[in-house]
Amino acid sequence: MLPGRVRVPTAGQAASFDRFAIRERGVPEPALMENAGRQAALVIQHLFGRGPVVALVGSGNNGGDALVCLRALAAWGRPVTAVTLGKRPDPDSVLHGWDLPAVGFESAGGDEDTLTRLLESAGVVVDGLLGTGIRGAPRAGYAAAIEAANRAGGVLVALDTPSGVDGTTGEVTGASIRASLTIAFGWPKLGTLLYPGRARCGRIVAVEIGFPPGGAQDGDDWAELATAGWAAQRLPRRPPVTHKNAVGTLAVVAGSAMPGAAVLAARAAFRAGAGLVRVCSSRLAGDAIADVPEAVFVNAADPEALREAVRASDAVAVGPGLGTGDEAARQLEAVLAARNGRPVVVDADALTLLARGVHGGIPALERTGAAVTPHPGEMSRLTGRTVAEIQADRVGTARAFAAAHGVVTLLKGAPSLVADPDGRLLVSSTEHTSALAVAGMGDVLTGAAGSFLAQGVDPMAACGLALHVTGQAVAESGQGASLTPSDVVEGMRAAAPGPPGTDLPFPFVTFDQASPR
Repeated sequence: MLPGRVRVPTAGQAASFDRFAIRERGVPEPALMENAGRQAALVIQHLFGRGPVVALVGSGNNGGDALVCLRALAAWGRPVTAVTLGKRPDPDSVLHGWDLPAVGFESAGGDEDTLTRLLESAGVVVDGLLGTGIRGAPRAGYAAAIEAANRAGGVLVALDTPSGVDGTTGEVTGASIRASLTIAFGWPKLGTLLYPGRARCGRIVAVEIGFPPGGAQDGDDWAELATAGWAAQRLPRRPPVTHKNAVGTLAVVAGSAMPGAAVLAARAAFRAGAGLVRVCSSRLAGDAIADVPEAVFVNAADPEALREAVRASDAVAVGPGLGTGDEAARQLEAVLAARNGRPVVVDADALTLLARGVHGGIPALERTGAAVTPHPGEMSRLTGRTVAEIQADRVGTARAFAAAHGVVTLLKGAPSLVADPDGRLLVSSTEHTSALAVAGMGDVLTGAAGSFLAQGVDPMAACGLALHVTGQAVAESGQGASLTPSDVVEGMRAAAPGPPGTDLPFPFVTFDQASPR
């Protein structure tokens, strides 16, 4: 059973917490290194229990972690070799008298052929070169060793962060380790969850190494993962005696231009636990709503009927398939005028209309319990920035937009990010598959987020829950590229998000995420 809360520091935050633990809490630095190296050795031995282990050992603490790992494996009978780059103490205090086989390597005078043969003979290669705090491209000697390790083609295990991956941004500016497994110490680092860095990490396993409580990790500056444990703590619970109007009523304003979008959003809203869903759309969409017999149809062409549907509902989801013409603009105007502080999630065409200034634009939503769920193209229209600029700084974009406009902002992508106006950041933990690249997935997400809003969940948590239950449905389907949004709706299990588990038999494992697919 994994913990319900998993924080996600940047490289700088992780380094600051190291200092806090050592200076303010009195945790000996060697103890942290011993725990890190030994936990890594236990995970490696369990997952990859055969063959020699070769570690690329840098001059800093990451290299020390690697040496402790090798020392533990050697004590258990594994053949090990350290390949050192840069200067380390002689004798090295972390070895405690163990005489491990070691060779030195640098690009100047280094024998790359010998290194390649050594790496190719290994059952496991451990990356302990650069660690979390290094930024920019690795220098020549390190780059040569990294490329040799990648060419060797065996199991590559990175300690904390793959060398060459920025632990804050995920940026890769030069050579970088392409790991089969990344063992993170304390917490997964933010940059390892963001692309392109995520593609270099393989499976990510975070292990507890003795960090104390307190410090900045207890505040809102650190990002947080929307894990199964996180979701289980926030899912709304129905009382034993209740009725449909008491467990969340949602108005879905969608589908006037694309009826299928309204169907997907409504079905997702029911699967996420809404007691009653009103679909406000065109007569054409009304025919399609026959596929959702549980829903109540409202003709959105009737302004008073539309306003009454909004006033009678606990929350509103508006935008999927709505269209961007004059009629859609009038419908959006009516919805936002009638909501009177009701929570709302705004997506798709409604975002385009807001970007054009309908109903005063995004400022009309400020600090009113609203969430917006743009993909990068929609965010580009909302901000005037290019998609490339947005993708280059997704965390900064989401946080800045949420703060500037007073709305919870779910920026879709890999992974999706949820930022609130107060600076908090939530990172999806289930979206690491290309199966989501199908039209209609956003409609499902909007319906689920609206459903959670209607059930009384705050906007940030509602967006996080929607990401989790839809992402979990994708993960559990196993269908890959054949997956459709309808499959995701059928697979949603809002009442049981799944146990926050791992197949590793160690109590110190705090997070376990499979390789991207």
